[in-house]
Amino acid sequence: MIENSKLTVIGAGAVGSSVAYAALIRGAARHVALYDIDAAKTEAEVLDLAHGTLFTPGSDIVGGADISVAEGSHVVVITAGAKQKPGQTRIELAATNARIVRDIMQRTLEVAPDAIFVIVSNPCDVLTMLAHEGSGLPAERVFASGTLLDSSRLRWELSRRAGVAASAVHAQIVGEHGDTEFPLWSAARINAVPILDWAGPDGAPLFTREELDRIAVDVRDAAYTVIQGKGATNYAIGLSSVRIVEAILGDESAVLNVAPVLSDFHGIDGVALSVPCLVDSAGARPIRETPFDDGELERLRASAAALEKVAAGLRD
Repeated sequence: MIENSKLTVIGAGAVGSSVAYAALIRGAARHVALYDIDAAKTEAEVLDLAHGTLFTPGSDIVGGADISVAEGSHVVVITAGAKQKPGQTRIELAATNARIVRDIMQRTLEVAPDAIFVIVSNPCDVLTMLAHEGSGLPAERVFASGTLLDSSRLRWELSRRAGVAASAVHAQIVGEHGDTEFPLWSAARINAVPILDWAGPDGAPLFTREELDRIAVDVRDAAYTVIQGKGATNYAIGLSSVRIVEAILGDESAVLNVAPVLSDFHGIDGVALSVPCLVDSAGARPIRETPFDDGELERLRASAAALEKVAAGLRD
């Protein structure tokens, strides 16, 4: 485990503040810093969070509008960027947020050259590709939060319908964190039971493939539903981001669906896609033995092609 660990959250909006809050209440890092160019907003968020540290496991929090607050960070979570508007896709955010993330990466590396960067700003996969290219860092040290939250949404929905704890559901979303994401139904289980074999109270299979595909669409579009109702998603992404931070700072070798830039992963190169990864103090490394059936592999490659097209347009 990393001693005297430090986490810096870039961006003091709804998501960044939720990441900082989750980190404090879970005791994910000994020191938490919050950075944003809006000094008044950042100072207010830090003050509000600091007032509650009597009730947290022992972390402290600082922050401000000077990037020096990130000095010595072990992990940097980037949430800064233009906010996703109702009806707006993640990809439509790409051009604006690419400029923001590139600038943040350059400035943060000056004060935290050994940090691992977790990119949450959307579209996180494309931004990870561009940030990685511009940083010169190895792929395992720059990766997106990816479909970890989507996978949590899927497990919650399946558990709710099956009447079991979410921890008993083993199912995951892979690919883009967005419109081309998809579930690995071929490996989905409730405990050791294949998802299509799980029976309801009457003894009949509870799920059909058609119903599972409808659930996958609901999971894919869940963020749009939340944004339409409250303007942003923040609590769940805050918790899922901190789960990644814990895996890094605790050197856990946890298996999490995050998105580093892939290299020769089932023939995919140079694209950040979410696949099962080992996450520890070195960063995130894809598990190359992850099985895909033929249809899933085709969808993974289609997801890669879609993201590469967007990234290519932003490089011009």
